[in-house]
Amino acid sequence: MKTIRVKVKPRARVSVLDEPDDDGVWLAQLKSPPVDGKANEELMALVAQRFACPKSAVSIKSGVTSRMKRVQIKVS
Repeated sequence: MKTIRVKVKPRARVSVLDEPDDDGVWLAQLKSPPVDGKANEELMALVAQRFACPKSAVSIKSGVTSRMKRVQIKVS
């Protein structure tokens, strides 16, 4: 398993997951608003696409309601 820290910016023009900066935090720009879990779902899909794994292998371990999140990826 791999855990990454992600800073989320909802309501962006395009959905992008950028490489981590010096402190190891990934930046996710998401089109979806932070309403009814839509941004979290989009984040999990974006992470799954980036790491070439199914969406079911990605979960948010902490920070569900904040902009800083810990995302866990089950890599096989």
